[in-house]
Order: sequence, then structure tokens, then C-alpha cells
Amino acid sequence: MSEPATKPLILIDGSNWLYRAFHALPPLANAQGQPTGAIYGLGNMLRRLYKDYSPRRIAVVFDPRGKTFRHEIYAEYKATRDATPEDLSIQFPAIRELLEAMAMPVLQIDGIEADDVIGTLAMKAVAAGEEVVIVTGDKDLAQLVSPQIKLLDTMKNRSLDREAVIERFGVPPECIVDYLALVGDASDNIPGVPGCGPKTAAKWLNEYGSLDALVAHADEIKGKIGEKLRAALNVLPLSRDLATIRTDIPLPLELDALQPGKADDAKLAEFYQRMGFTRWLEELSDRGGAVPAPEPVASAAAPVDYRMVATREQLRELCEALASAELICFDTETDALDAMRAGLVGLSFATKPGEAWYVPLTHDYLGAPQQLPLGEVVAAVKPMLEDPGKPKLGQHLKYDVNVLARYGIEVAGIGYDTMLESYVLDAANWRHDMDSMAQQHLGHKTISFTDVAGKGKGQLRFNQVALDKATEYAAEDADITLRLHQALYPQLRKIGSLPSVFHDIEMPLVPVLARMERAGVKIDTALLARISAEFGDRMSELQAQAWKAAGTEFNLGSPAQLQTILYDKLQLPVLGRTPKGQPSTAEDVLDQLANEHELPRLILEWRGMSKLRGTYTDALPKQINPVTGRIHTSYHQAVAATGRLSSSDPNLQNIPIRNLEGRRIRQAFIAEDGQRLLSIDYSQIELRLMAHLSEDERLRDAFRKGQDVHRATAAEVFGLALDAVEPDQRRAAKAINFGLIYGMSAFGLARQLGIARADAQRYIDTFFARYPGVKRYMDESRAQAREQGYVETLFGRRLYLPNIRSRNQGLRQYAERTAINAPLQGTAADLIKLTMIDIDRWLSAERVPLSMIMQVHDELVFEGPAAAIAAHAEGVAQRMCRVHALTVPLVADWGTGFNWDQAHEAQGHASSLDDPE
Repeated sequence: MSEPATKPLILIDGSNWLYRAFHALPPLANAQGQPTGAIYGLGNMLRRLYKDYSPRRIAVVFDPRGKTFRHEIYAEYKATRDATPEDLSIQFPAIRELLEAMAMPVLQIDGIEADDVIGTLAMKAVAAGEEVVIVTGDKDLAQLVSPQIKLLDTMKNRSLDREAVIERFGVPPECIVDYLALVGDASDNIPGVPGCGPKTAAKWLNEYGSLDALVAHADEIKGKIGEKLRAALNVLPLSRDLATIRTDIPLPLELDALQPGKADDAKLAEFYQRMGFTRWLEELSDRGGAVPAPEPVASAAAPVDYRMVATREQLRELCEALASAELICFDTETDALDAMRAGLVGLSFATKPGEAWYVPLTHDYLGAPQQLPLGEVVAAVKPMLEDPGKPKLGQHLKYDVNVLARYGIEVAGIGYDTMLESYVLDAANWRHDMDSMAQQHLGHKTISFTDVAGKGKGQLRFNQVALDKATEYAAEDADITLRLHQALYPQLRKIGSLPSVFHDIEMPLVPVLARMERAGVKIDTALLARISAEFGDRMSELQAQAWKAAGTEFNLGSPAQLQTILYDKLQLPVLGRTPKGQPSTAEDVLDQLANEHELPRLILEWRGMSKLRGTYTDALPKQINPVTGRIHTSYHQAVAATGRLSSSDPNLQNIPIRNLEGRRIRQAFIAEDGQRLLSIDYSQIELRLMAHLSEDERLRDAFRKGQDVHRATAAEVFGLALDAVEPDQRRAAKAINFGLIYGMSAFGLARQLGIARADAQRYIDTFFARYPGVKRYMDESRAQAREQGYVETLFGRRLYLPNIRSRNQGLRQYAERTAINAPLQGTAADLIKLTMIDIDRWLSAERVPLSMIMQVHDELVFEGPAAAIAAHAEGVAQRMCRVHALTVPLVADWGTGFNWDQAHEAQGHASSLDDPE
């Protein structure tokens, strides 16, 4: 017998783990486009196990190829299983290569399933006095749990001992085989008792103690389920036999053979480099591992050939290449970041990896060589760029489209954008810029702008950069963008509905947003000056009141001074701290402290006024384009993880909607003379989506009947007739409705309504009792997120939630709230994007003289002649409501006016139940 080990034997159910990881983890690929997600996930898991356990013995166990002895018992065993996904199976050789380089013991025994190998090894270890940790998510292995054997689900950060097995399954480990025999297993095609779910199986086994005892008393089971049990008695022995893990399999090895060897650092380094695992490569280098020199970026494609186009002959050759290319990747080089003011400095193109051209146009530094005339180049490339039948590719194409539009080129055939490919693949990853993606997906460090233009005050504009440096930099942009497309797009098109999200929503929206940005909106500068003065006067009043409340003068904009006043002088309770441990003066803390003293309330109002002045009333006049006389916001598609659009310069999303100050600012957004604005806003879109997705009939019925849903909720929660609901009760119901969508707790609801936490919890409990479908949707969303690692919108947009299984409670709870809210917010975002695409096409096809000029949350704003606005307002609103059919009606409120505030006042509404025009 072996000597007892001081560390547990680690047995990894490799086949189970890989299959689950493949479906749960975000897709990854190396520079050659080879899928690497399962490889990376397995490597991460092994690294964590070594860190947590420093195992003396460890093994990865895989299922064998072909049939096992269970197929001899039951020919239909596992007959219903789908084939292994191709993107997973092609990773198997690399997985073996990784395990070999790590000197990891690997077991795969013909005719014997991994469960039986694991069971036999586990029992050998227990007999030798060792403890065992089995890494798996397979419920079958719960039958092995004992004081010496535990299960570890690394993907859910969950460990199963005896108590945890009872909590999860409702029965102890010794009853798991009987439990599995009753429930059956669809994935393994093990027959059970039809209609017998986990709760019924647990109930029977707890009542009778075992499957044999249950069978002996089968006549006592009443109802249809009793009939099904008795009808299945002849298959239960088979089911139990199939579910039983063998622990006495003759194995061609002993426990000592499971000792890991010394990793081959040279092989690991080469492997990490080939797979694009740069962080692991750096860690290996840091600890002295053998790291080979990095390969050049073009190693996987044609040799780098970057050419400057300086002559008419070279321009002709470029145009011939573009004309014959199946896909044109292009990029603009400019002298500014604002597309509406940027001057065109040059153009770069790529049609296949490793080859790119740069056409300099307006480099004007001292001694700069003569360049081709800008107008001549524009005329030469215009036919290809405007050809709708020739797909175009770029990185953040909307910028380039808007720059070129100012030079008379209306880019058509906008097919692919690597920024959006990355965003659709993994929206939670905020790094969708080309430099970050090149490092992540190609293992390549790009030439940075500062490399060619310098830094700080002496930084050059691109038109001042020498042509040789400019060519290398600009041509690389086009080349790397093309390579990123070849790495990212094959991943995207294989995942669920992501191809539809990309091709039907995100890409068609690019030219729509580009036109909206170019259209811009007019601002009343005189009114803004008056509003700014009003805000300034109010800030002075608030400062005087704050000084009086504090008993001393201080700088209201200084967190340090405010901290001293609040906590040292006034001795208010410390309800939050900064990352450095100092008492916090953040907005959420001040909001709570406002119940203790008037000063925090005054500070919050002063800060709000200061922010509105700095962001809008003082800033907007400076953002007016001198040529158009309008402001041109920038819309961002690849920022919000849920799919919502954001905007900057100015940020239209942050203008307060309901308070007086926000209305005053909206009054400064005006129509041109002789024109009007039209505002159309979806009504309670997320609540309607909750009704649709949750399938709760009461909530659906309220919307179908056109009821005030907040009043309807109040009636349900407080047990009243609709006409008996008081304003305060409706307000509470509104807080519940919207609070639950955003994952508000009883504590948060209590604070918002100013009531006891117990009362808030009672409101929530009553709400769920009256709307059980909502509770079911929320529970299922969390469970689905934990199982899959992601949630999806109605249209298949996917949001990965890496913290859904985090051991950090705060991170995990935030991920759980996101799992509930993201499908709602994301579906709302998808709906308004589809609406924008539909209306833009309709306006163009019908030549309707309206321009879509703003999008804010669930609202669209149009500008046009007064007569056209009057003629089409209701029809446009109806188009918004008919963009997609739900089980509840979509409703949009609309209004018109000389300014945005007037237009935001509803004058009518449209519904998907209305008859079309």
C-alpha cells in the first residue's frame, strides 16, 4: 500500500469539462484563426489547480473513442448525443500538446468511460488513506462523494461535499444512483420514469429510503405519476445499472503513475506563442523559462509589402487591384479626430494580408515630396468606394465614411467593421481598438501614433509626419485591419445568432448613424447663455446656503474640504469609503447622508448645476461647427455592453429628462427656420419586454388592455381596485416595476420609498406572488447565466458574464442583476436600432423630406419642413411600433415643436395594434 499523501489526488473529468467550457466561455482564436477558447480555458483551470492545491498526484481523464461496455448493456446508450462541435474537436490535438508540454498525466482507456476510470482511481486512493478532489460538472459523479472524496466545479466555483450534494439534489450521495435511475438522463439516453423530475425523485427516495423500497411500494403511489412509475418498473434496473459508476475496473497503472513531471518550458513557450497566449508567455519569461524570439506579424501570411503611391502609374496599379478585389479594406489618415472638421491627409488600402498601399495627399512639412493632387486621387478611387456590390472593410468605418463624405465620396457596400466584429463577439470587453485587438488576436504590437508623431506639446499632426514613417504606419493600419477581420469574422459567424446581430443590426446602422452625425442639430446660443447665467445664480444661492449649513466657508468643489466638514466638523456617520480608505463624498453616499443633514442635499444640487453648466450650457456653443452652424454629436456602437448607443461631444444621453433644468437645456435644441422637430419615444419599452419575455399573463394582460401598468401593479400589490389606487401607491408600484428590472433589493426599494425594509420586502414578495412569471424569468435568467456564462437578447445578442460564478459576492450579485436586466435593455437597444434602419430606408425610398437627427435612449428626433412633420408624424411613430411583433403591444408617444422640449411633450401616440397607414 502506498504511503498516505498529504495533498489530495486531483482527478479531472476532461471530456465533461472541455464540452461545458466550450459552450460557456467566449470564443478565442489565434492569429491563424484557429479556435483556442477550450485550450485557454483548460490551461487556466490547470494553473489555478496547481496554485490552490500544489498536487502531488493529478490526472486528466478523457472518454475513449468509440463504444464502451455500457453500449453492450444498452445499444441506445448515448444514441441521442449530438456530434462534437467542429470548433471544439479541432482543438483536441492542441490540448494534448499542451498537456504533454506541462508533463501532465493523461488517461484515456479504450472501452472504459472517464467516470469509471475516475471512480476506480478515487477508491484506490481512499483505500490508501488519501483524499480526492474530482474536477467535474457531471452530476453522475456525485455518487462517489464521501468524507474523503469531494467534487469541484471550477466553472461555477462550487465544491460538493455530502451536505452540498443533499442541498443540490435533495438526497445523499448513496442515493444518487437511484435518483439518476428515476430521473433518467436525456444526454446519455438513459431511460427513467417519464414525468419524474428531480423533486419527485428526491421526495420518493426520502420517503422510502431506496429505489428497491420504492419499487416494493409502487402500488402506493397515487395519480398519473404512480401509473408511470409502475409502467417503468421493468426499465429501472437497466437505468440503475447504466448510471452506476464502476469502481473496480482493472487499470494498467498505479497511483504513483499520476505524479506530474517537469514542464518543458521551451515547448510551452513555443506553444503559447503559436496560440497567442501572450500573458502566459510573459509569465514564463518572468520566471526564467525558455522564450523564443517573437515572430514577425506577417509570419502567418504573405511577406509584408507596404507601398507608397506617389505617381499616376502607381495610382493606376492601385485602382486595378481595388477593382479586381473581392473585399476592399481602407482607412483614412487625417489631421484631427472630429470627422466633421478633419482634413484628409492620406488613404490606405489592403486587399490581402501582408500587402498594403498608402496614398499621401496633403503632407505639408518642410521638404515634403510632391504628392498626387487630392482631387485626382478622390476621382480615381471614388467609383470603387461607391460601388455597392464591392464589400468594404474598416476599423471604426463610420469615422472614415464621414470624412470621405465631406470630399464627395458616399461610401457604399459597407460590409464589415472589425471594431463591431469584436464588439458583437464580446461586448463586455471594452477594448475594441485596433492596437489592443492586434495584440490580443494576432500577437502583434502595432506602430503607435506617438511612434511616428511624438508626444506632448511637440506632437506632430499627421500631415507633418515624414512620408516614409507615414507609409509604414498607415499601410499597417489597413493590413492589420484585414488580418483582424480574417481572425474575428470566422469566429463570429459560427456562434448562435451573432451573424444576424452583426449583419442585420450593427452593420446596417453604420451609414444611418453617419448620416445622423452629419445632419447635426441647431442650438440657440443666446438662450444657452441665459440658462447658464440662471444656473450660475442658483449655484451662488446654493453656496451661500451650504456655507450657512456648514457654519463656515469652504470650496464646494473640493472633496477634501467637504470631507473635513461632513465628518470632522459635523460628525456625520461614515457610510462609505474611497479605495484609499478615506470617508467618501461620492453621490450615493451624499444621497444617504441627506437624511441626516441638509448640507449633503445642497452639495448634490450644486454639483448637478455645475455639471450641467460645464457639460452643456457653457460647452455646447463651443461645439458648434463653423461651417454647418450646428453641433454634431458622435454616436458610439461599441461601448455599452448591452448594445445601447452612447454619444459624446456632446453626450446627449445625460441630459436630465424630467427636471426643470433638463427641460431648459432641451429648449435650446431648435429647428431651422421654417422647420419643426418631431420626437417619438417608446413607452415603457423595458416593462413591455419583461411582460413578453417572462410570459406572465397578468402583466401581459395589463398592457393588452392599455392599462396604466404602474396603477395595475399597485392594484395587484395592495389588493385594490384600479380606481382605488392612490398616487403614493402608484409611485411605490412604479419603483417596484423599474427597480426589479434593475435588480433593486428590498434595502434599495426601502431607501427610495422612505419605508421600512420589511415593508419593502413585503411589497416585493407580493409583486412576485401576483406576477409569478416575472419571478420565474428572473430565476431562470440567473440560472442560465450561471450555466452558460452568458445571456442573450431576443435577437441573439450575447453578453458574457465572467463574474457570474465569482467568489466575490459583490461581483457575483452585480453579474446576476445584469443577467436579468441585460436581455431587457439589450432587446430594447436592438429594437430601436432596427427601427432606425427601417425608418432610414423608408425616408430614402419614399423621398420623405425628414432627417433623423438624434437618438437618446428610447427616443428618436427628426427635423423637417412643418408640413412634412405634420403629415408623417403619426406614420413614423407607427413604423416604430411595427418593427417587431411582441406578445404585448409596442406603444410610442410623439410630439412636435419648434424646440426639443416642445416636441417632447406628447401630442399623440401610436401602437402596434393600430392599423397601418
